[in-house]
Amino acid sequence: MSTHFMPKKGLLTIFAALITATSIPAFAQSSSAWPTKPIKIVVGYSAGGATDVLTRLVSVGMGNTLGQSIVVENRPGANSNVGAEIVARSAADGYTLYAFSIANTINATLYPNLSYDPIKDFEPVGMIAKIPNILVVNPSLPVKTVADYVRYAKDSKDGVTFASSGSGSSIHLSGEMFKMQAKIQMLHIPYKGSAPAVTDLLGGQVESMFDNAPSALPHIKAGKLRPIAVTSAQRSPFLPDVPTIAESGYPGFDVQSWFALVAPAGTPKPIVLQLNAALNKALNSPEVKQRMQELAATPEPGTPEKMATFEASEVKRWREVVKASGAKAE
Repeated sequence: MSTHFMPKKGLLTIFAALITATSIPAFAQSSSAWPTKPIKIVVGYSAGGATDVLTRLVSVGMGNTLGQSIVVENRPGANSNVGAEIVARSAADGYTLYAFSIANTINATLYPNLSYDPIKDFEPVGMIAKIPNILVVNPSLPVKTVADYVRYAKDSKDGVTFASSGSGSSIHLSGEMFKMQAKIQMLHIPYKGSAPAVTDLLGGQVESMFDNAPSALPHIKAGKLRPIAVTSAQRSPFLPDVPTIAESGYPGFDVQSWFALVAPAGTPKPIVLQLNAALNKALNSPEVKQRMQELAATPEPGTPEKMATFEASEVKRWREVVKASGAKAE
């Protein structure tokens, strides 16, 4: 039996060919074949809230487009910071995403020792939706307009009371921003969640609230709360006769709760773009548009770059309001 030896040059040629034929196509294939397993979206709040509902709403359509199931996992705690940190420390492979919101841009200032950076530790995927807040009062209050509200606050000894779902929440800081612009006395009454705050507002223990539209609308329709103004730049189609705060003498006032998707920093751009395309497709579907309308939400399809610009502006904006208000993390 004879043994044949291949020349050294021949071995090198085959080795080089193997690298070209296997390593490079494998790398290319890994990005083009993504995703090959289910994707997880972490929500930093309990099930049933606006962030959770909107995330689950778009996850179905996204999963259909990407050809993989998308699992929504609730990891509440520390005003959504628990969930955010989990995703910030996850592998940057597109399989773990985070439901980013206005709270995260507020937390950047509210929590002095935050364990993650809301800007640097995430890759923006895209916006989901915006929801306006509504300035509502107990019907027993002699207030029907923003001008009435300001007058009432100035005439009251301690100013008008306003409830919120917690110190540093968008509901709280909507009130603080208005207080700064109107230069009036307002007494903040924080609660542990929106539900108990609304309960006391209905009972007359507090006088007003800048509540999220989905929470306030049922009570407005039932005549149990009086809407004074909406906090968005444009009037709400759900309350077309209710003016905006901006048109009531405070131009430029525009505060809305907003929701978005992000991936861990370093997630490959092709994967981010695939996720963005799937998200935008879901937002443009008739079913999602209809459900969002029922939730008083406006879909916000767009690019990762547009979200990055918006996100940075929100961090700056809320830094000024948090510092001026003296709000502290609970």
